[in-house]
Amino acid sequence: MLSVEQTEMLTRVGPGTPMGDLLRRYWTPILLQEELPEPDCPPVRVRIFCEDLVAFRDSEGRLGLVEELCAHRQTSLFFGRNEEGGLRCAYHGWKYDVAGNCIDMPTESPESNFKHKVKLISYEVRDGGGLIWAYLGPREFMPPELPQFRFMDVPEEHRLHTKYLRECNFAQAIDGGIDSVHTNFLHAGLDRYRKTDAYKERIKDSTDLDLLYRTADDAPKFMTKRTDYGLLVGARRNLEAENKYYWRFNHFLMPFYSMTPRGGGGHAFVPIDDYNCWSFNLSSRVDRPYTEEERERQLAGVATDHDLAGGVNMHGGLVPGTYRTIRNRENDFLIDRKMQKEVNFTGLAGTGIQDSMAQVTMGAIANRSKEHLGVTDIAIIQARRLMLGQAIDLQEGIEPAEPHTPEAYSVVGVQFVEEKDVTFDECIERQRPRLYAALGS
Repeated sequence: MLSVEQTEMLTRVGPGTPMGDLLRRYWTPILLQEELPEPDCPPVRVRIFCEDLVAFRDSEGRLGLVEELCAHRQTSLFFGRNEEGGLRCAYHGWKYDVAGNCIDMPTESPESNFKHKVKLISYEVRDGGGLIWAYLGPREFMPPELPQFRFMDVPEEHRLHTKYLRECNFAQAIDGGIDSVHTNFLHAGLDRYRKTDAYKERIKDSTDLDLLYRTADDAPKFMTKRTDYGLLVGARRNLEAENKYYWRFNHFLMPFYSMTPRGGGGHAFVPIDDYNCWSFNLSSRVDRPYTEEERERQLAGVATDHDLAGGVNMHGGLVPGTYRTIRNRENDFLIDRKMQKEVNFTGLAGTGIQDSMAQVTMGAIANRSKEHLGVTDIAIIQARRLMLGQAIDLQEGIEPAEPHTPEAYSVVGVQFVEEKDVTFDECIERQRPRLYAALGS
């Protein structure tokens, strides 16, 4: 559990808050690259860390991220005209470049130098790995490079990113991304949960260790190791019949990423404000491009790996023109009680929606003073300590190291079976080539 004061520090992300200051030291994914696909395309609203901004790509393809409201009379620049090297307000025609400089004031006389005195707040922004990234912190502390996730260097057709709105604080989503034990329940079909003979027969020839072994132990032992990027999280399950352990290595990467052994990627839980976050699903393949069928299904919110939910929808689709899921808290995520009784553990179709239900129903900001954390919550406890510790350090003038070690982010989750006498640290060393291998190995 955390005190009320600790929860406040962990969850509040606005300007001037300890956690908000910390998050602003990192490059942050704010958009999918497809949201600003070409020069002079329509601008996009961006709410990030409680700030309302507008992103645009100018006539030369340069990216801009500026405060949303025009400096003249505070009209939203989202409705502006993106043309001829800048974003022009629809109200009186004031025009801004990607650095927030006012470059044209048609309502002022040609002799006036007033425009040179007007500037919007602007932030650094870059393309990278199919995403658009922003840095909202002090310029003197800006990391020179983006984090070098594996998906950053693969060909475009080898990666497939999606996002959707999660209506809760980002820290709740991070907890879920770290927690490996909930999958035995939240994401389980009933045959898997009950470990039926039919289920065992169906998976007996599978090469997927997750399908074969995750249900062997509902109370895995968790261990963590501090790394250059955050935490390596080991979940060890006992395989009685084989007298071995099944291990899953996940990663928590500062300040809001998780990497799991499945799906060729991970997640970023990016704070919109104190009460909402973006769930970015970051997927990539080294060995081959995604097929058109895989791409269509995932973009529609349909899983491509295996059916965890008695229905393969990840999030079940989005409200047209938005990134909000059709299944949401206002309609109880369209829970199907018949499905819950006969098909899967939750009655919810899709791992993304199952996660959203678990996290959103805690409340926009969960009351962590009422938690009762157990032995399987060790990794969550360690991640919270890490985040709070860095936020406190920064208030005392100690800068975080992770933003300046971009190469450390080129890690992946792994799963494997090992003899029982091999320790956690020994497992890390044995798996190091897989965890940290160069792209393509």
